[in-house]
Amino acid sequence: MTDPSPDLSSALAADVLLPLALDGAYSYLVPEGMVVQPGCYVQVPLGPQIRIGIVWGEPRPALECEKPERLREMAHVYDVHDAPPLSNLNRKFIDWIAAYTLSPPGQVMRMTLRVPAALDPPPVRFGYRASGQVPERLTPQRARVLEVAGEGPAWSGSDLASAAGVSSAVVKGLAEAGALEKIALPALKPFTAPLPQAQPVTLSNDQEEASKVLRKAVIARDFSVTLLDGVTGSGKTEVYFEAVAAALAAGKQVLILLPEIALTGQFIARVDERFGAAPGGWHSGMKPRERERVWRGVAHGDAKIVVGARSALFLPWANLGLVIVDEEHETAYKQEDGVRYHARDMAIVFGALGKFPIVLASATPSLESLVNVDRGRFELVRLPDRHGRAELPQIDLVDLRETPPERGSWLSPPLVDAVGAALEAGDQAMLFLNRRGYAPLTLCRTCGFRFECPNCQAWLVEHRFRRQLMCHHCGHASRIPNACPECETEDALVPCGPGVERVAEEALSRFPDARIAVLSSDMIYGGEALRQLLAEIVAGEHNLIIGTQLVAKGHHFPHLTLAGMVDADIGLENGDPRAGERTWQLLSQVSGRAGRGEKPGRAIVQTHMPEHPLMQALVAGDRDGYLAHEKHMRERLDLPPYGRLTGLVISAASMGDAERFARELALCAPPAEGVRVLGPAPAPLALIRGRHRVRFLVKSRRDVNIQAFLSEWLGQVKPKGSVRLAVDVDAYSFL
Repeated sequence: MTDPSPDLSSALAADVLLPLALDGAYSYLVPEGMVVQPGCYVQVPLGPQIRIGIVWGEPRPALECEKPERLREMAHVYDVHDAPPLSNLNRKFIDWIAAYTLSPPGQVMRMTLRVPAALDPPPVRFGYRASGQVPERLTPQRARVLEVAGEGPAWSGSDLASAAGVSSAVVKGLAEAGALEKIALPALKPFTAPLPQAQPVTLSNDQEEASKVLRKAVIARDFSVTLLDGVTGSGKTEVYFEAVAAALAAGKQVLILLPEIALTGQFIARVDERFGAAPGGWHSGMKPRERERVWRGVAHGDAKIVVGARSALFLPWANLGLVIVDEEHETAYKQEDGVRYHARDMAIVFGALGKFPIVLASATPSLESLVNVDRGRFELVRLPDRHGRAELPQIDLVDLRETPPERGSWLSPPLVDAVGAALEAGDQAMLFLNRRGYAPLTLCRTCGFRFECPNCQAWLVEHRFRRQLMCHHCGHASRIPNACPECETEDALVPCGPGVERVAEEALSRFPDARIAVLSSDMIYGGEALRQLLAEIVAGEHNLIIGTQLVAKGHHFPHLTLAGMVDADIGLENGDPRAGERTWQLLSQVSGRAGRGEKPGRAIVQTHMPEHPLMQALVAGDRDGYLAHEKHMRERLDLPPYGRLTGLVISAASMGDAERFARELALCAPPAEGVRVLGPAPAPLALIRGRHRVRFLVKSRRDVNIQAFLSEWLGQVKPKGSVRLAVDVDAYSFL
């Protein structure tokens, strides 16, 4: 502890929020001569360490603080020119999310401080350009360097060497000889200003009418939510690009959220083409220097468009004027660990706090959004037809009870015939199975031994391409043994059930001349590899695409005329209240990949339940009828979006510790009208990553202040030892 100021009567103190799971902000003295303001970034002592934090309120007289003589001084304040203060809007947004999710504010704020290097002045960089002097010894390699260096602005040493096809030593030698002059370069690549009408597109009448609604919302400069509901291939992106153009013309920043980082590369190219400038990208796969560049660009207002995953909401926005949530129905927008939030819902909160519009886009909108349209909270804009001459695909069911695949196969005869016909006609076909790997279970046919994860209550999934058994929950992996570890019988291990790799194996045996591409998150090892593969598919270099749900999201394959769904019933009857809705969305999105070009499309759905209302509605194209059925069921049972479900998961190093704490917590549950506590019970996955899990579900009416109820209840008992308690308000996962 530092010595107190000799005269605290004139000293100032300020609250600093630290990116830690603490109860709130801590107060610190402002050293004499230091100037701080709300939102500025500072370094402060915490125990023996120095931490970066954000000033979370106006400085005030130190004597107003509790025990002012014990306050420690701030160590450093960052220059506001390098790190502009976090705006009041961003701070209100963080506080709101913390209160709603019952998370410590610092834990939420930590998502804004992901790039601490961006707070310091950017490092100085130097480049080279031709000086006009000719070196005494002019080799062909040197001549190429001087030719390249004479074109355009200055080059970095590595870029110049690469462009000229020489080693860096050649560049260094020319600089020492005076043939290249060294000049300062911008520390980070600057953002090119996008042009609202750089490459405008011709819209159909329906698209033009829809774009008028979105542009009007942007021009109003007030909060609104518009659901852009358009069938697959209707041109939703072109429509909301018009809203982006209107926001840019008004001098605002725009955030476009995508559910998967796998989509960002392809999408960034579309934005670049439309607005004449590449947007900033934001996702977990970015390199540190690029993350620093985007963070700075957002904070200074130079990055006008950012395309990103859900965490992009927490960038330090300087002048945000529009958020678009593409594929708004996707569950990938829900953060399932740490601060548990749904990016779609939090984007709407951000818009309400900041008085700017939100656009939600989807071909299969979530029930939550559709019910908000019913209640008059969201405006609805529909695009009922595909753009141009493309038509929605015909959908046919294959009853696997009557027309099963051959023994040891997974593709039914009608689907095999359809794929063969599509390939024979020179078209592309797709086979979809929402299950990664080769087989979901491997067992010994001699003794019945099953391979289970040592850390989780889950079977190990065989990945034959890698020759590994993997757990999809904790990442545990082991080599596939030659003999059963239980009975030691060799060559007795058999895979059970299909994964996407097994479907690919069967497809290769049935269609040996097909040019097969497999799209699965387990098989893509970098964004560039995925972008290249997608480009090859669009160009027609592959004519049979086999994949998991990665193939269903936003891709435009103009040569694809057939989409086959291998096991459409996966996930339909799993106890999740959203199971039917999610299956509908997934099957609709997959079938919607077919027939987006000149030729008509067809989708074939293999199912054991063709009589299911979902399957019948899918064939009939009766989306509204099926969703009305879903709405009625949910409303009758008070399930989301008509009621609320909050998940409480207790985990511990032993099941005994988890169960003891759960029983203690159950006894403390306060009575409350409109609230029903279900549990405790072992979670469906009772062991994950070596931790035993017990679960409560809290079912409540929407008008109940569930945060107040949970705060009163959970405040009575604190976890101790290895016990952890995770709260998930508005739960989406029930495992």
